Amino acid sequence: MSVPELVTVSVDGREVQVPKGTGLVETALAAGIEIPVFCYEPRLGPAIGACRMCLVEVEGMPPKPQAACTLTAQDGMVVKTALTSQLARNAQNATLEFILVNHPLDCPVCDKGGECPLQDLTFRFGPGRTRMTFPKRTFDKPIPISPTISLDRERCILCYRCTRFSESVAEDGELVAVNRGAQSMIATFEDEPYRGRFSGNVTELCPVGALLPTTYRFEARPWEIQTVPTVCGLCPVGCNVNVTTREGKVKRVLSRNHPDVDGGWICDKGRFAFGHLGARDRIVDPLRRQRRRGLQPAGWDEAVDEAERLLRAAQGRIVTALSGSETVEQAYGLAKLMRTGLGAHTAVLPEEISDAVDGFRLPLSAIAGAELIVVVGDDPVEERAPIVDLWLRAARRNGAEVVTTGVGGGAKACRQLAGEDDELGRRLRESDRPVLIWSGSGGAGGAHVAACAERLGFGSKPDSGVFYLPLTPNGRGVVEAWSAASDDEGPDPDPIGLLFVSGDEAASDPSVRSLAERADAVIATTMFQGSAVGWADLVLPGTSYLERDGTFVNLEGRLQRLRRAVVPPTPDELAWISQLAGRFGVEVSPYPSVVFGELSERIFGGLPYGEVGERAALRGREPTGELRAPAPAATPKGRGLRLVRYRPLFSGAAVERVPELAFQRPAAEVQLSPQDARRLRIKAGDEVDVRSNGTSRRLRARIDKGLVAGVARIADEHAEELQATVEVARA
Repeated sequence: MSVPELVTVSVDGREVQVPKGTGLVETALAAGIEIPVFCYEPRLGPAIGACRMCLVEVEGMPPKPQAACTLTAQDGMVVKTALTSQLARNAQNATLEFILVNHPLDCPVCDKGGECPLQDLTFRFGPGRTRMTFPKRTFDKPIPISPTISLDRERCILCYRCTRFSESVAEDGELVAVNRGAQSMIATFEDEPYRGRFSGNVTELCPVGALLPTTYRFEARPWEIQTVPTVCGLCPVGCNVNVTTREGKVKRVLSRNHPDVDGGWICDKGRFAFGHLGARDRIVDPLRRQRRRGLQPAGWDEAVDEAERLLRAAQGRIVTALSGSETVEQAYGLAKLMRTGLGAHTAVLPEEISDAVDGFRLPLSAIAGAELIVVVGDDPVEERAPIVDLWLRAARRNGAEVVTTGVGGGAKACRQLAGEDDELGRRLRESDRPVLIWSGSGGAGGAHVAACAERLGFGSKPDSGVFYLPLTPNGRGVVEAWSAASDDEGPDPDPIGLLFVSGDEAASDPSVRSLAERADAVIATTMFQGSAVGWADLVLPGTSYLERDGTFVNLEGRLQRLRRAVVPPTPDELAWISQLAGRFGVEVSPYPSVVFGELSERIFGGLPYGEVGERAALRGREPTGELRAPAPAATPKGRGLRLVRYRPLFSGAAVERVPELAFQRPAAEVQLSPQDARRLRIKAGDEVDVRSNGTSRRLRARIDKGLVAGVARIADEHAEELQATVEVARA
């Protein structure tokens, strides 16, 4: 790697050396001097110099103020900011005066008040009093551009941060600037609701109170809140977030920039789904089934006694169903209870996750610098791991080619790529920075994609990478924790004496429901009434990721710290697991730090709990032995199209209980390839009947160029009772 050329720049008399081409705003910061900005934001791409707040004087250039954000460091450049230049000082003063001409003075009631850049910079650089005596312009307010975002046009300063995000980062094109000159204003395209998956980011980018989250309006003031740094537990990316709380309740979730993981962005599910904490059907007391009376509330001592009785009665014939949303510590504590104390080794794990991908580990940010990216599998990346989709979009903007393949047969696609005659595989071999991403259904995806990467020569290229996108937020950590608890294995119980269901995600899994029908008794840990109340014998209240301490392992294999933002209305799972384990002679601490200390010696190299910091590091590549892909699963045969089901991002127990996110729920549609659409004479938007084994669904057709012929893709909630192959015809 070449060493960048250094240049010397003088900023207000302070000389500093920076790489040639560094932005002047960053150059000034390197010299310890702040140049105020509104429109400038490095994550949004090239500067546009819209707000003119960063005006400075540069010697040797025309004798007028220059926009610092549009300039780069050159050797010998002499820059004077408002600290030393009267020209720059007058220019910044006038800029702020112009911005404030029509800006309402409603700081006491504005939700941005107290944490507003316009407020701060006005105090530091603006005029002390106004010269304007005419009435300010007023508009209708607020305008709900979506159920989650409100727009106050009176406050907008036209910095265009929001529209640049929509255009250049999310690439949804749904937020635009309409009209010209003094009539310019921000609006949604064709006045449709802003449906982008990342729309909430504009509320953070806005430097004034023009764009605000509706869920935070009039909820708190900056001096009343506390901020807890943690990670999002709703998808496998593990975005870093700051949780704002007031009086013991979560009020909002903000991004906390981890440049290697999320780049400072979060999706709307992670930002707004915290509302599930206050769901009306939340379970806060144990529920015990009684004869002729159904489930009745019970005390915790009574519930633990009943759990012990049911576990002993099962005599080791126990199956544990894990959801993948447990912390590493919870999963390990439960595994010690079941495997060490009861000899119950059978588990329904979230998915089969291979550690073979660790030999090709890279940070997610490396995707943006890749040359050729191949996505293998059935599920749309934006549905399974939305931030990964943002990294893919960044890669395209940087010139990378992104190819999607293997929809309907990921394992088969991996074998084809590794073949000597495959053209795409040849290009992956020749590329210096190739990336493989598995987003498929079925088990052993990590093993398939890792074996493919090995045969393509990724092991000898340090800038090559492999990413496996799990189905669950902490699936990797849960699988590792379960395996670490015991080396013993036992036969699957038949019949099943007890089914232990951990989490709402497992409780809603049809395969777990079928196991419950075969079990003599069921214990379920869930947060909500609708999950397992109808068929469980004992229900223990669950908690949310925002109410837990512990650790998560994200899709990179990065161990990250989960911090409790609010105290749950019920004891933490680890507390009653510890109490219950003690009755079987198993020692499980109720404290996550102690449990992690024991577990870390086994799978995390003895890493201390306190060193899993606010910005977690990525462990290096781990050598792998001979890699072999498992035998591919049999492909279902039958007439019609192969059904591919996927789990939409805006689905699940948490989203269902947040009314503001209802408009983001997946549409009742079937996705078809262009080839199949032509063959069946179906156009985009047509109503079609999808039939399978006597079941019929009426859905709307959507044509997806990324799908291969012979496949119909439908969201899980619209594919109930449909079998492996379906017939599609116009209604």
